[in-house]
Order: sequence, then structure tokens, then C-alpha cells
Amino acid sequence: MKIYNKYIAAIALSLILVGCRAPMATVIKDEVKENLPQNFNQEEQQDASANSGTTPWRQFFTDPNLVSLIETALKNNQELLITLQEIEIAKSGVLAKKGKLTPTVSAGIGAGIKKAGRYTSEGAGDATTEIEPGKEMPDPLGNFEGGLMANWEIDIWKKLRTEKEAAVAHYLSTVEGKNFVLSNLIEEVADNYYELLALDNQLDIIQQYIKLQERALEISKIQKEAAAATELAVKKFEAELAKSKAAEYTIRQDITEKENEINALLGRYPQPIVRTKESFMSTMPQTVYTGIPSQLLANRPDIKQAELELKAAKLDVQAARKEFYPSLEISATLGLEAFKPSYLVKLPESIASSLAGELAGPLINKSAIKANFQTADARQIQSLYEYDKTILHAYLDVANLMSKVKNIDQYYQLKSQETKALDQSIDIANQLFKNSRADYLEVLLNQRDALDAKMELIEAKQKQLSTVVDIYKSLGGGWK
Repeated sequence: MKIYNKYIAAIALSLILVGCRAPMATVIKDEVKENLPQNFNQEEQQDASANSGTTPWRQFFTDPNLVSLIETALKNNQELLITLQEIEIAKSGVLAKKGKLTPTVSAGIGAGIKKAGRYTSEGAGDATTEIEPGKEMPDPLGNFEGGLMANWEIDIWKKLRTEKEAAVAHYLSTVEGKNFVLSNLIEEVADNYYELLALDNQLDIIQQYIKLQERALEISKIQKEAAAATELAVKKFEAELAKSKAAEYTIRQDITEKENEINALLGRYPQPIVRTKESFMSTMPQTVYTGIPSQLLANRPDIKQAELELKAAKLDVQAARKEFYPSLEISATLGLEAFKPSYLVKLPESIASSLAGELAGPLINKSAIKANFQTADARQIQSLYEYDKTILHAYLDVANLMSKVKNIDQYYQLKSQETKALDQSIDIANQLFKNSRADYLEVLLNQRDALDAKMELIEAKQKQLSTVVDIYKSLGGGWK
């Protein structure tokens, strides 16, 4: 017996030594996070206490029609609903890993029949065995059983706990993924809403321009009859009027498509989008406070998601490395067993039980375990690069949008001045044309320039509002 114990101890020791020779994971270092600048603009100091990214979206957006659209999108958007199911899947993964830490207990019953050959040790033994005096062992031999069976892997290396922690980190990353979808969805709804209002205002401008062209055409016809203008002037005004009417239908189509794009985000079939277009040009964009770059790590859901995925990847490497170690499993059974159903109730003779422990580990042909470890190690490095890329892009997004906010404001102011000047030039050109002191080309060019300037002014207002929404989202706003 002592010799057997020595063999068992030697085998166990060899298994442990083999496990200790498991390969080491790659040591990774997050340099992008460590080198994150102190400010978005090196020439200006930002206030860490003021950050628009922490403002709830209901407080950030003040247009009641836009708020209503966002609320509908948050209830019905299909992409968001799909993401919510990803969370449920990840939650089930946590429960599955947690279940491996506890014993598996099952209950069962069985019945069978067996006939052993007479010239075998089992058959010869049964032939000479008597259950009771005068009662031989039946042949063939039945077997009826029922009871409980338990199996338990003892987590001696904390491998199962590590797998559970990795599943929890992945679950939390899906929650942050949902928050990122929320932030993107709100940004998309707001951007498309402002684009729709811009198209509405452009439609009004083109309709006003059509009326202006119609009046100019009437004047050219009158002047032709009075020999103050030629047929060429009339045809030029007719062509310009037809061009403007064609542009009107193009804008109407753009409005239809933009409405349907918003309806798609809201998860519903086409229907009119409730909005108020009259106040669009007078709408002032929100003032945005950026805070400092390090706050992006806590505010942006995509950064937190990438960080949690990196944590999960690191834990996966640890768990994969522990596959090289021996595992200890304990199995036990307790129940009733007899060759005849009536004997099952004869206690304690029918009671059957077993208890066994097994320590086993890989010795030869560990290629599958090595491949699993190498895969986990590569994914860990990949997750680090993904995390670094997310941080870098987040910083650049905010830096670019901060510059865009300032430049688009200046652009809008200058376009406003241009529009006012061209409106005045139209009145002057029309008056000169009526008095035959200017030709039709001067009138047409002034009208076209004024139309282009007004269209560009509306686009500038839309970009002004959308840029503020974009920087709000880039700061991590929208999901709270």
C-alpha cells in the first residue's frame, strides 16, 4: 500500500511540475493612455469642472419635437433592441461560468439485464453465489437502480473563477456597448432632424426665388413689347424659372427621403415628421464645455467598452494558461440498487454509494491547449490596440470638432453678411432693369448669387447645430 501511495504522489508531483512549465503571456503596456495630453488645445487651458458630456440629453436638447423623436427612437430602434439582446446573451454567459464553480447534482433511475458467460470469473462467481439459503443468483441478472450523482471540479488554480471574471467583464462591456449605441442613435436623430429643417428652409427659399423669377419674366415681356428688351432676355428668364422649378422637386424628394431616414431610426413606417421650421435660422447652438481629455476615459462608452474587453482578454489568457495545470475532479453517487425491484426497499442491503477523486493533467500532445493559449494571447494584444485606437480617435474627434465649432461660427457670420449684401443688390438690379439702366444678365447673376448665398447660409446653420451635437456625442454625452 505504501508503494502505491509513493507512485500516486510521484504522478501528482509530475503533473504539477508539468503545469508549472506553462508558457508565459505577453506583457503589454498601454502607452496611448499614459501619454494622453492634458488639454485638447495646447494653447488653451480647459476647465475640468465644466464638461457638457455629463449633461443628460433631455437637458441638452430643448426642441420639444426633437425630444419626442428621440424618445420614440429609444423605444423602437431595431439596432438598440438587438444590442439589448447581446446584453442578455452575455448575462447568460456569466451564469454559465458561475455554475461551473458549484457541484453538478443529477438524479436518475435505470434498469437493465445482463448475462455473463459461465466460463468467466463473473459468471462462475454468480453460479456459486446464493442470495439466501436455497436461492441461487438469477440468470440472466437484472439490475434496477435509482439515486443521486454528483460531479465537482475543485477550482484549485482559480481557473473557473478567472473564467467567470472574464465573462463578467465581457457582460459589462456589452452594457457599455449599449450606451454607445444610445449615444450614436441620439446623435443620428438630431443630425437628421436639423438636416430636415434645413431642407424645409431651402424649399421656402427656392419657392421665393421662383416668385421672383416669375415677376422678372413678366417685366422682361413688358419691356420686350415696349422694345426695351429682346426675345433673348425673355427666353433667359424662362429658362431660369424652369431650372428653379426643377430644383424645387429635387428638394421635395430630399425631404421625403430624409423623413423616411428618421422614421427608420424610430423603427416605424413612413409618416410625417412633426417639426417647426420657422425658428430654424434663429436657433442658437448650445454652448459646449469640453473638460479635459482624461475625462473621456470615464464619459465615453466606447472607451469603457474597449477597456472592459481588454480586461476580459487578459483574464482569458490567464484561464487559458491554467489549462496546462492538472485539474481535480470529485464524483460521488448515492442510491438504491438491486437485481430485482422488490429488493430495492430492503435497507440497508440495497444502498449503493461511491466516492472518487481524480487528478489529471496534460502530458503529451498539448497542441490544442497551446493553440488556445496563443489565440487568447493574440486577442489580448489585439484588444490593447483596439483600446488605444479608441482613445486616440476619441481625442482627435473632440479636437477636430472644437476647431470646427469656431470656424463654422465665423463662416456663418460671413455668409450672413454676404446674404444681406446680395439681397440689397437684387433690389438695386431689379430697379435698374425696370428703368432700362441694367441688362437681364446683371439681374440673373445677382439673383443666382443671392440664391446660392441663402442656400449656403442655411447649410451653415445646419452644420453649426449638427457640429454641436457631434461634439456633445464625442465628449460622451447622450447615453445618460
